[in-house]
Amino acid sequence: MKAALVGTDGTLLHEARRATGRERGADAVVESILAFAAELRAHGEEHLGESAVAAGVAVPGIVDAEKGIAVYAANLGWRDVPLRALLGTRLGVPVALGHDVRTGGLAEGRIGAGRGTDRFLFVPLGTGIAGAIGIAGAIEAGAHGDAGEIGHIVVRPDGPGCSCGQRGCLETLASAAAVTRAWAAASGDPGADAADCAKAVESGDPAAVRVWQDAIDALAAGLVTALTLLDPGTLIIGGGLAEAGETLFTPLRAAVEERVTFQKLPHIVPAALGDTAGCLGAGLLAWDLLSTEVSA
Repeated sequence: MKAALVGTDGTLLHEARRATGRERGADAVVESILAFAAELRAHGEEHLGESAVAAGVAVPGIVDAEKGIAVYAANLGWRDVPLRALLGTRLGVPVALGHDVRTGGLAEGRIGAGRGTDRFLFVPLGTGIAGAIGIAGAIEAGAHGDAGEIGHIVVRPDGPGCSCGQRGCLETLASAAAVTRAWAAASGDPGADAADCAKAVESGDPAAVRVWQDAIDALAAGLVTALTLLDPGTLIIGGGLAEAGETLFTPLRAAVEERVTFQKLPHIVPAALGDTAGCLGAGLLAWDLLSTEVSA
């Protein structure tokens, strides 16, 4: 878990990290979050001279932000956890709940790589692939809270099976986890990962270049579908694969440009906030919540 105290302008005032404790079960994860939040509030009182006035929390899986419920998170063993109510009771302040990728996208859009952009798409390439659709300073959640799931666009119908039940989903081919699997197989080293593949690409290894280009081709196909539907002005790429820098971005920009026809090509840029995006976005959610309550 990553957490932070965030100022009104999005300034990171204090950051801390803790293990989730998920090996002890779903209830232990919830208690870890509550205790961590209480520690953070106490740190503000002791070191900054005042307590946090609201809290924001971003979690993976399916989130009902309006009801404040973490509906489902397979890796945490959660189903219908009333996280907003639990945190509100523990902290005594208003609490906003958000989806982790959309919350990170909110931060990238307002104070990161998308600052000043009216329409953007944030796509982190990690264990999976998801997306956050930015419109006029806010993130579009969709009618059912599922907007932006670009990782489940089918780009190769005859491709590998996905946990969602389809075949050839983007995240099975172009996520950091997918590149890790492909490079471990191609290199014969079960311990090799996506970062190792990127280094091998930089050194000119032909097998690595094939694995890398396969992933980029799949990623470009998925991104062009998203561009066709959303027409963003800026496309922000984050996550583990983005750490490869121009080893990723140079061929990716070329692959997207080759595929567009009538679509306008967006600016394709790396994310700016790294793994602090979620913390900063959660802080922004909290400030937004206070602003809403004041205006109401």
